[in-house]
Amino acid sequence: MGFAHGAGFLFRGLKMWRQRPALMLLGIVPAVLVLIVMVALFVTVVLVADDLVDWATPFADDWSEPWQGIVRIGLYLAMILGSLFLFVVTFTGLTLAVGDPFYEKIWRETELMIGGDVPARGVGWLRGALDGAGLIALGVVTTVGVFVIGLVPVVGPVVGPILGVVVSGRLVAGELVSRGLEARGMDRAAQKALLAGHRQSMLGFGTVVQLCFLVPFGAVVMMPAAVVGSTMLAREALDGSAGA
Repeated sequence: MGFAHGAGFLFRGLKMWRQRPALMLLGIVPAVLVLIVMVALFVTVVLVADDLVDWATPFADDWSEPWQGIVRIGLYLAMILGSLFLFVVTFTGLTLAVGDPFYEKIWRETELMIGGDVPARGVGWLRGALDGAGLIALGVVTTVGVFVIGLVPVVGPVVGPILGVVVSGRLVAGELVSRGLEARGMDRAAQKALLAGHRQSMLGFGTVVQLCFLVPFGAVVMMPAAVVGSTMLAREALDGSAGA
């Protein structure tokens, strides 16, 4: 149960596009709506970032090159990358909250296809919205970390994005996988105990989901597949626990 095994769950989820295209199209509706808002906000940040950097670094006005350029370019990159990761994680949280009825249907149909014990009902819209808000809050914390690391000259713009993808991917994986576990009455402590032996799989799944979300319009296609894949991952953890 390693990193590659976890990443494979997303590709297993993608197969659902061929098996149940009408069902998967439901998941595109909220993803498109949220993506439009996110893209508009990100474009705004890109347009004003240069002016914000100049405003934030008046102390560097009299500096000679290359130090002035290093500081301002580093801050610019940190701002853009930080905003990008904030929007990616926020996209997931908002989409899950806005599209909860759609994704609950995808989750339930996936559960039924797998077979076995299927909960009578999901977590509900309110709980889904609260979980989405929690994911957004954690995403803000991650973004601050990426922003600060990105300020480190030379290595920051490289290390920051990598760390951001890994950490935010793990958060997204935890949120997606929790749907089926919460529906079975498992609290966070019980979920943590169940998934303790699947850390690498969770990391692999979340990382590949995040990387796909960074591709233009990738989030729209991948979001329904991520719901399917996370359901399969949760069921594997549950079945493994039952058989232990």
